[in-house]
Amino acid sequence: MLKANFADARGQPVVAATPDSVRGLDAAIDAYLGARSDARARLDAVLGEDPSCVLAHCMDGYLNLLSSKRAGFALAARALDNACEAAGRISALAPRERAHVAALDAWCSGDLRGAVHHWDAALDQAPLDILALRVSQFVLSYLGESARMRVTVERALPAWGPQMPGYGYVLGCHAYALEESGDYTHAESTGRRAVEINPSDIWAAHAVAHVAEMQGRLGDGLTWIRDVAPHWTHCNNFTLHLRWHEALYHLDLDRYDTVLDLYDDVIRRVATDEYLDVTNAVSLLWRLEQAGVDVGSRWHELAGCALRSQNDHALVFVDLHYLMALAAVNDAHGVGEFLESCERFARLGEHTEATVMAEVGLPLARAVVAHRRGDYGEVVDLLAPVRDRIKHVGGSHAQRDLFEQLLIDAAWRARRLPIADELLAERTTKRPRNIWGWRQYARVLDALGASGASAAAHRADALRAG
Repeated sequence: MLKANFADARGQPVVAATPDSVRGLDAAIDAYLGARSDARARLDAVLGEDPSCVLAHCMDGYLNLLSSKRAGFALAARALDNACEAAGRISALAPRERAHVAALDAWCSGDLRGAVHHWDAALDQAPLDILALRVSQFVLSYLGESARMRVTVERALPAWGPQMPGYGYVLGCHAYALEESGDYTHAESTGRRAVEINPSDIWAAHAVAHVAEMQGRLGDGLTWIRDVAPHWTHCNNFTLHLRWHEALYHLDLDRYDTVLDLYDDVIRRVATDEYLDVTNAVSLLWRLEQAGVDVGSRWHELAGCALRSQNDHALVFVDLHYLMALAAVNDAHGVGEFLESCERFARLGEHTEATVMAEVGLPLARAVVAHRRGDYGEVVDLLAPVRDRIKHVGGSHAQRDLFEQLLIDAAWRARRLPIADELLAERTTKRPRNIWGWRQYARVLDALGASGASAAAHRADALRAG
């Protein structure tokens, strides 16, 4: 099969057998950027017709690794072999394509930071490489590197313009990076602009939803999701994550029946073992229980997912949620085996996530278990020393808030009131419209006999009414 360089939709050279292969790859990348359910089918069509396309094999590996499943790592390793075999037969492979092969190799080896380094190299060569931009953002998000995520997008932005295919998706990436960096005003305007360009851009819509969450603008968040959701009919299960955000808004407003309906009818209507679906569900059930809501037997289905995934260890963030589900059903044996598996993984020091597990994940994991059994003082002792490093388990600020709430709740229940006071003073300063924070602050201040208790309670009530 003859191979040559053909230009993709943004004029970047891609080694392939025919221009049709590159157009197919463009369509697959576009589907991935839009979180569409046909991304895999589109890519498989390209690979089936043109096994010489190195970049298609790299994308194959990325999609498998994005599953965060051990089985996905095996499939990604096969994709890497195919990419290397194809690359070995090509003398005119562009530097950015070689960087993608190196990034896939690093990611398959568990070197997430190395993968990011290679995507940076690809973007240095070709800032219009939208695939490198997006997969880099995923990995940086799960490394908790908000500032670097923003820098990566902003280094590439000068090469982009409104007439360039995919420009809206780049704005969506910028919006999320801005939000995670705390620049909420810029994040919202950028995300809304991206959705104006492409109403089905769920990643950009997601960035705006995050802004509403972090600013406590619950009504605005609900209106936003209601207005943009009709455009997501062709999207994959990422739509469920946006409905998780919707549930969080309702939860803060004490609409517990609505949250449970969303959980049963949408978020867990289908009991998938997709990591994001499971983490959405786990964090929602935990928050409901902290609000005094009986969640019935819903934990058991999630615990089953956890048992089937105890040796995946693709992301520490995910492992912690699995463990939370096992602890919730009082599966002492399952918890013990999962913790032992985490400890074994933590000893694989060359693996990026293994290092995170050793330094932050294990204290968090043990704290999750201790909280469920009521050892609240132990939770505080475990988490207080690593609190500033919890961001390294990754996920968004909204997702990691679960662990901040767990620490605050433990400090309250253990009657470590000065610690709870300090944590809540910081929280309400950073998030002055957070209803949960003001409610907790009111009861802590009341227990301390502080004069600000009634003002904090009034603030919480006013925000809920507003």
